[in-house]
Formats: sequence, C-alpha cells, structure tokens
Amino acid sequence: MALALLIVAFPIVALFNVLPASAQADETNEYDTNGYETSWYYEVDKRSAWQGDLTARLQAIEGVFGGQLGVYVQNLATGEAYSWRADDPWYLASLIKVPVAAQVLAERQAGTLTLDERLTLARSDFVDGAGPTNWHDPGTPISIRYLMEQMITVSDNTATDMLIDRVGLAAVNARARRMIAASGGDPSEIGPITKLVGVRQGIYGQLHPDARALGGMDFMALRQHAVSQRAQALARVLEVSADTFAQPDYDHAFDAYEATGENVGTLSAYGDLLASLYGAQQGLSQEQDGPDNLDAEQRQALLEVMRRTSSGKQRLKAGLGEGITFAHKTGTQQRRSCDAGIALREQAQREQADINADGPWVIVSCMRGPAALSAHERAMASVGEALRRSGALGRP
Repeated sequence: MALALLIVAFPIVALFNVLPASAQADETNEYDTNGYETSWYYEVDKRSAWQGDLTARLQAIEGVFGGQLGVYVQNLATGEAYSWRADDPWYLASLIKVPVAAQVLAERQAGTLTLDERLTLARSDFVDGAGPTNWHDPGTPISIRYLMEQMITVSDNTATDMLIDRVGLAAVNARARRMIAASGGDPSEIGPITKLVGVRQGIYGQLHPDARALGGMDFMALRQHAVSQRAQALARVLEVSADTFAQPDYDHAFDAYEATGENVGTLSAYGDLLASLYGAQQGLSQEQDGPDNLDAEQRQALLEVMRRTSSGKQRLKAGLGEGITFAHKTGTQQRRSCDAGIALREQAQREQADINADGPWVIVSCMRGPAALSAHERAMASVGEALRRSGALGRP
C-alpha cells in the first residue's frame, strides 16, 4: 500500500497567483523570488514528524541487533503508513497461520463446517514445534475450535496442518490473496503458503532431495539434535554421505529454502492482509465486503483469538507498553523471527484521544540475524518501544 503523504496545496497555489502571467506561462522565466528558491515546496518534508524519529531509532536498534529488521506500520484511520525494508521479501514463518484461521472462519460463515466439528489426530499429522496437540494420542478426536485456538495463541504446528488438510491448501492461498486485495494491496507479493511439514521437507530437501519423502515424525527426531548436527543426523537417516549434500549445513539449507519464495512475502502486503480484518468494523466498500470475504462476525472472532496470543510476550507487545491492546501472531524459525498484528488504544484512553491520530494501527515486523532467540526478542521489544516513543502510535 502506497505511503500516504500530506501535501499542503495552498502555498503552492498562492505562489502561482503572485507570479506574472509570463512567468506562469513559462516556468523557465526569471522573476523576483525575494531570496527564496523556486523549488522550495519540493524540499518540504511531507511526512509526519514521527517518521524521521522512528527511522533514527530503528537504525540504532539494527546496529545493536547485528542483523536486519523490517517494519511496516499503518494508521488504519488515516491511511498514513511507514516502511523500513517493508517492501523486501521476508520469511513470514508462522504469520501464515492467520490466513489459515481466516479460511476456517470463511467456511464457518458459509456453513460448510462448525467450530465444534472434530478432526481425528493421525500419526501422520504430527509436526515438531510448540503446542499441546502433540500431547494427544493418535486417534484422538479434537475440535476445530481447539485446533484454531492453539494454532494462533501458541503457534501449534500440528494443529495448523490438521486445519489446512480440512479446508485445503489452495483455499488458504486464495484466502490470503483475497485479504490482501481487499485492502488494495498486491497479492503477488506473498509467495505460496505451504503446510508446516512441507517447510521441513523443503529445508532438508535443500540438503538432499530424498528428505522430501520424510514425514513429521522423522523431522521431530531430527529436531532433537543441535542445529550444527542436523546435517549429519539427516545423512544417517537417509543412509547417505553428507559429502553428497547440496548445502554445507542447516543454515545454508534454510537460506536456499527461503530463496524458493515459499511462505515469503513483503511486510507491506502482509499489513494489507491484516488490515482486511479490521475493515468490516470501519465500514468496507461493497466490493471489499463481498460475499467471498469474511463478515464482521468472523473478523471479530479471529481478532479475539489473536488478542489471546501468549507466544512472543517479550516481542512487540513488551515495548508497546500499557494501555494498548495487540491482536497479533508471532513467527519463529532459524535465525528469523516475526510479530504482526493490529494495535488499539484501550477504551479509557481512546475517549480522551483523537480517534484518527490514535489508531488502530497495523504493525508488522520481521528480523533475520543472530541465532539466539533472546537477541531477536530484545530487538523486537525495542521496535515496539520505538513505535511508542516516536509518536507513530499517537501521543507518546
């Protein structure tokens, strides 16, 4: 979404009104400028003052972090937006779980499923990662409501893949594109979304193609090894020599996988996706609020689940401080992390604030850099604090 710029038209009009007719007809003619450059209005900073302040703060954070960070923030009331590497491609990790949930709710809206419907956990469903779904025995029936809650609030991978299987991967990808387009964004800026087991197959497949045939339980076993030992562990599983691998280690394999574009997108496009969740509450156009898009009830349901997110407590939310609610989703992978959502001042503060200047805001941030997750979380909290102190989120 283009950066909304404030252009003050009156001084420009006034300038032309005082020019001689000949000067108005031929802009190359000389006239008395009273000491001012004729191009003065091109040099005026047309952005809000907080944008320059935020840029300086992000530069400092990135220097301490020792990696790269991307930030996109948009005031959904005014349309003003800010980008820091937000138009670069970023690995979105578990941020892709939001459109999965959106497709589940779209089918609930259409009457093709209910949240009380139960899916049977199969041994082939298990995927490594956080979440309690893996604590259940194969054959356990689990409600869609429970799976969606765990997928969003604690980023449960097994729950995610079970829901993707229920609604269809093609439908999830179509939903993501539709959400971006509903906010005026470019759907082509988000790469194909895959199942979480597909991510593992893609990463290890960069080491050796036979790894693409492995299943979730195989990857759970591989994860028991330190990152530096996973290539050797894979070689033993596949009964091949690590010398045959196309990449020297897991880090390089992940870099190669990210380059394929799967689960990769710009932060501005993902911001458009999130913005579509708030639109119904502000009044969408007829085109945006069409029958194929989520209605207000389903959007509100998803935002309520996102407000209960308990992962990433030390990320953006820690820096945003008290008085701001954050309906968000986190993502974490090798040397990569993300946090994204919709921030809103709590009602008590909004009653005393300018409703336009004080949000809501879409905030999307991703990072790549050090291996230590703690470094990512410190930097992410600093980004949240920078947004607050710069005035990006209204009054500091």
